[in-house]
Formats: sequence, C-alpha cells, structure tokens
Amino acid sequence: MSRYSAGVNDINPPLSAMTRHLLFFVFADFQLLDVSGPMAAFEMANRIAPGSYRWTVCSQTGGQVTASCGVALDSQSLAASTRVDTLLAPGGDGVERACDCVAIRVWLKEITQTARRVASVCSGAYLLAASGLLDGRRATTHWRREADFARRFPAVQLEADRIYIQDDKLWTSAGITAGIDLSLALIADDLGEAVARQVARQLVVYYRRPGGQSQYSALLDMAPAQGRFAGVLRHMREHLHLALNVEALAEVARMSPRHFARCFRAELGMTPARALERLRIEAARAALESGALSVKSVARDYGFADPERMRRAFVRVLGISPRALQLREAD
Repeated sequence: MSRYSAGVNDINPPLSAMTRHLLFFVFADFQLLDVSGPMAAFEMANRIAPGSYRWTVCSQTGGQVTASCGVALDSQSLAASTRVDTLLAPGGDGVERACDCVAIRVWLKEITQTARRVASVCSGAYLLAASGLLDGRRATTHWRREADFARRFPAVQLEADRIYIQDDKLWTSAGITAGIDLSLALIADDLGEAVARQVARQLVVYYRRPGGQSQYSALLDMAPAQGRFAGVLRHMREHLHLALNVEALAEVARMSPRHFARCFRAELGMTPARALERLRIEAARAALESGALSVKSVARDYGFADPERMRRAFVRVLGISPRALQLREAD
C-alpha cells in the first residue's frame, strides 16, 4: 500500500484573505482520480493565481484512508472539519458503504448548510442523493450507474448524459475524468474564464467540455471488442448514413427485434436508437472539428436527414449547435 500525505501544510501555498478552503471527503475504496484530478486543477490555479485555494482531506474518523488502487491519503476527522467554501465528494467502489453511514449523511447535510458549494465526482452523487440533498434537483453521475441511480433515488432529476450539472449550490459531474471538467468550471466561477483556460492548457486537457455535453466518449467503451453487441455497434459506425431501424439492427444481431431491443438496453444502458444518435453526433462533431465547411453535407453524410435535425440533436446532447461548434473551433 502506498501512502501519500495530503496535509494542508505540505501542498498548499500561503493563505490570503481571498483563499477558498476546499474540503475533499474520502472513504475506504474511493476512486483516487476523483480526488487527484481536481486537486491537480486547483494546484495549477494556485500557480496562476497564488493563494486562491487551500484544501484539506477529511474522512469519517480521520487517519489514513485507502483508495481502491491501494494508495492511502492522510485525513482529518469530520469532527475536526470546520466551515469550508467548497466540499467535494468523490465516487468509488466504497461509495455505497459510505451512503449507509448515518453519521456521514448527517454531516453532509450540516456542512451543506454553511458551505458555498457542494460538489460530487462520478458516483459521489450517491452520497449527496442518499443525504437527501439532491431531491427535486438536476444531477448527473457515471453513465453506467444511470439505471441504478434512477431506481434508488427517484426524487432526483437525473440527466446522466451530462458532463456536469450545476443546480444552485450543488454541482455533480460524470465519470472520473469529468471531475477535471467540473473543477475547471468551479475555477472559472471563482477566478474567471482566462484562468480556467490557462489551467486547462497546463493540464493538457480540452478547455472546456460544456457542462451540457454528453458523455459521448463513453460510447466507445460500451461493448468489448468481442462483446455480444460489438458487431452491431461496428455496423452502426460503418453505416451511419443509412436509416437503421431496430429491425435492421436486430437482423445484424440475429435476434428478434423485441428481444434485441430489450437486451441491448440492458447491456449498454440505452436504446439502439439513442446509441445510433450518439454515434452520429460523435462522428459529425469530429468532422466539424476537423474543418468540414458544410453543415448540410455533414448532416447528410452522418444520417441526420437535414441540418435542422442535426442542430436539434447537437443542442440537446452536446449543449451547442453545429455552427457554434465550428465558430468555437475557428476561434
């Protein structure tokens, strides 16, 4: 087991009157990147705007807390955690055990009353939802947990396609690396777009995937190379220009349409039509970012029938129109 000390005096710069105190809450078997990714972003922000942030790691009882990868972080106890500016809760294999702890849920409610912001990364949304903080609010989480999250927390307005969502003081983000997108948004909220853009460049990450952007890149990981529907997804990618309905795709899978649709959704977490739309959007987006000049031709080549239909799909899933995407890439 590796040990890493994340104490305030070790990695934080001198404080100023404008310093914002970040509190990372961890639990046994948390996902390390959910914590280290945002930490790296805030560290870079401090280099650009010294004294902007300080942070503390806390856990239920304090002491060393081991992530799912075996690395342990030093932490202070919940009792020692004072008023903070922003609380960040990661996800990970141990999140459900943490959700079952009454003391943690009570503490989350209490600290949310005084914190300016409360944020979660990936399945860390379970912690906020289990504490009742997300009831009636919009939220997101890792796309693989969509069905389970919706079943367990029906009072939450889940939008699992989003990279991150802000609903008042509560921020939630999608799977793992989306925590960096969330952190860039928080930095932009605090220090402005220019600083957040510099942080993104230092981290060599895309600045910034819009919060409304779909978790489209996850579609590449949906089916293993030899998975049951790998051939169907490959057929979709190779024939995006065609009108592919459930009957045609079921024939590729050698299944009845009804059985195919049910199994596809159960295994991939979305309907065949939704998966096809995401593949079309992903391909069309790549074409536009690569310099395609005609939105009309891109819409035709990737099966959208007409530019207006593609525009509506882009705005709904990516949060940006094809033309706006072209202009942003040219900027």
